[in-house]
Amino acid sequence: MKLQRVLSCTRKAIDEYQMIEEGDHICAGISGGKDSLTLLYALHGLKRFYPKHFELSAITVDLGYDEFHLEPIEKLCKELHIPYRIVHSKIAQILFEERKESNPCSLCAKMRKGALNDAAKEMGCNKIAYAHHKDDIIETMLLSLLFEGRFYSFSPKTYLDRMGLTVIRPMMFMSERDVIGFKNRYDLPVVKNKCPVDGHTKRQYAKELVRQLNHDHPGAKERMFTAILNGDISGWPLRQSDKR
Repeated sequence: MKLQRVLSCTRKAIDEYQMIEEGDHICAGISGGKDSLTLLYALHGLKRFYPKHFELSAITVDLGYDEFHLEPIEKLCKELHIPYRIVHSKIAQILFEERKESNPCSLCAKMRKGALNDAAKEMGCNKIAYAHHKDDIIETMLLSLLFEGRFYSFSPKTYLDRMGLTVIRPMMFMSERDVIGFKNRYDLPVVKNKCPVDGHTKRQYAKELVRQLNHDHPGAKERMFTAILNGDISGWPLRQSDKR
């Protein structure tokens, strides 16, 4: 996937849900994976020509795993002239050594978001960009449907009133296949996830379920995504195309 296509998909999401305003300072949450690095490239590229001017910074919350080397990310941010901060934490130690969590994902996400939010505020940011793509949105809907009994997925734009921050998801119209193609084409400096439960979670189950459903019923994934966009989910903003 070419950068131009990435920029097109990103701008579509930003325009449809009014994610960026003049003068914003956006922090990109960088895990080191393919999704967050694609997000970084997308926002950096968009910054050059988007009609609403914004600042861009990047933050990684280091969970404290051994041999989690972020030098490639530091080098990339330096090359792109993007201010970059690493927040060191003991989240991994708390989850797996102190609490010995068997299902750590929810608590881990809560702690990571808290650390990211605090660092973003300290850097003067008013918005945080997450690298959730189309597949993530579909999988979240399935998880909510199967395990919570409700039709829900996270919103393209969410205001966190307690923090005074707005979370945006500019990659929501990109599929995981698109991201993989971009990573391979541009040889992104991916830093491997060191989490011991990676690939053994309910989200992985949902990912495999979506893959099987789409195999058995071609087009099912796109129809599920369309259902989410048109589902009038609580907390979702109106699309610009719906206002016309």
